[in-house]
Amino acid sequence: MMTVTYLRDVAQQVGYKTDALTVAEIGWNGESFVDLSGKRIHSIYKLYPWEWLLDEPFGQHLIETYSSMQWIEPIWKMVASNKGILAILWELYPNHPLLLEAHIDKPGSMVDYVQKPLYSREGANITLVGTSGPKLKTPGNYGAGGYVYQACAQIPQFDGQHPIIGSWYVIDQGACGMGVRESDTPITNNLSRFVPHLF
Repeated sequence: MMTVTYLRDVAQQVGYKTDALTVAEIGWNGESFVDLSGKRIHSIYKLYPWEWLLDEPFGQHLIETYSSMQWIEPIWKMVASNKGILAILWELYPNHPLLLEAHIDKPGSMVDYVQKPLYSREGANITLVGTSGPKLKTPGNYGAGGYVYQACAQIPQFDGQHPIIGSWYVIDQGACGMGVRESDTPITNNLSRFVPHLF
């Protein structure tokens, strides 16, 4: 809610008229998505995952109206947020130096690997497996859609912390932001510390 409120405030500061709706308040009038007053929605920003949105009662209308309504973020983000893409990339480019070995539904011959749900967020339902069995497992409500198994990359530790770099890349614009997330464990989660470094 805080992220959406912040972005709404930024949009209003540059002159955009905005309104706030919960997903349950998004309406369908038989032709288009509408707000609580019945006014057509032309553009909408959401943090709600696409795979959840497609399961909503109005989900069947998302594709048929996609060309006439601007969704921020776009539906193609479902491809990037599905961890199955890791296994597909490995299959297309095996042993590429910028990829880690990855497979769907089984670890193959890997003995040190990470089991990740195809769809999950903030480090939920992650299992780190090593030669002596499971080493670390996080709770959560994901995994019903299956798992991807990816080779484990050791994150360097600094004073007992596990920092990772998060970068934002805009197509046709290049790199536009970077942040550092730091965790007490090798699995980054929603309680990991975050510091925006450069925008």
